[in-house]
Amino acid sequence: MQVILIEDVKSLGKKGDVVKVNDGYARNFILPKKLGLEATEKNLKDLAIKKAEEEAQQKAIYEEALEFGKKLDAASVTLEIKGGEGGRTFGSITAKEISEAISKQLGYDIDKKKLLLADPIKNAGSYTVGIKLHPKVTANMKVEVKTV
Repeated sequence: MQVILIEDVKSLGKKGDVVKVNDGYARNFILPKKLGLEATEKNLKDLAIKKAEEEAQQKAIYEEALEFGKKLDAASVTLEIKGGEGGRTFGSITAKEISEAISKQLGYDIDKKKLLLADPIKNAGSYTVGIKLHPKVTANMKVEVKTV
């Protein structure tokens, strides 16, 4: 019997997969627990329509991330850090502070976890910080750090 999985089933398949299973397994386990549907023509057509809708939605999200990435590539943020004699600085600039500066200066709300910052910034200068907007889209924003 062929079954369309509604949820992920361990060692059988993921949601949306059409799998062939024994009749007893389908009747006694998959169908009663609402883990899958029988693969009839109607259910297969519904699955195809649902997959097409999800693909269109994912494509729209990807294109939106590309557009937003272009805006962030063109933008820059300026931050200040306390400094002493000889160019020494006190403290550092972290992803949280960069995220707050983007929110205040540009009006974009970006989570600090999306910023690709290996180490905190400890010196004045110009830096490029990556921002992960989508699994396939990473924007690079310019961050200017000045000493006070």
